Amino acid sequence: MPKRGKNYLGVAKNLTGERQSMLDALKTAIDASFAKFDETIDVAVRLGVDPRHADQMIRGSVILPNGLGKKVTVLVFAKGEKETEAQEAGADFVGNDDLIEKIKDGWFGFDKAVATPDIMGSVGKIGKLLGPRGLMPNAKTGTVTFDLARAIQELKAGKIDFRVEKAGIIHAPMGKVSFGVDKIFQNVTAFLETIVRLKPASSKGTYLKGIAVSTTMGPGIKIDISSIKDLIK
Repeated sequence: MPKRGKNYLGVAKNLTGERQSMLDALKTAIDASFAKFDETIDVAVRLGVDPRHADQMIRGSVILPNGLGKKVTVLVFAKGEKETEAQEAGADFVGNDDLIEKIKDGWFGFDKAVATPDIMGSVGKIGKLLGPRGLMPNAKTGTVTFDLARAIQELKAGKIDFRVEKAGIIHAPMGKVSFGVDKIFQNVTAFLETIVRLKPASSKGTYLKGIAVSTTMGPGIKIDISSIKDLIK
């Protein structure tokens, strides 16, 4: 068990442990925020899937309506005319072999990476460096594409990628405490609607098994799953 600080313990002791509606849980989390920095609101969703089966490996992306409250630095692997297109679309770094060599040397000064399909053979050579950091372009999340302008715009606007872990849980950031309840609520709604749309046909029984929200430094607050039915259309 990790040792908890007095601020954390002070917040935790005031929680009854009862499951709350999403709206009430977000209010509780934001009101109880105690860090001196603008904490991130995170959501954890436990799904009734078995990620060991390929058809139950939930993976996708969603554009959060209100973004994440941070500047997103985008790198684009491209060549020829597509380099110019990426630069004009607002990419922070654009190149091909030069960027690949720079990354091999240990540079990772970007948040997201996009690549055109024709250069993925070269990008794949650094997959073991990009993959563990969640930076590897992937067609399933829209980051391997010739439509660079759209991909860059979406990432800058707050598009996040997510993937179910071995335990069947998906963790994702939903924005900053300073956003306030309404904007975080809108982001969470968009995220959960996407998760529900991705439910595999082979998943039997209860799909949404548990949901909790927390701030960066605060305890998790469990959500009443029955309240989610009205939240998701």
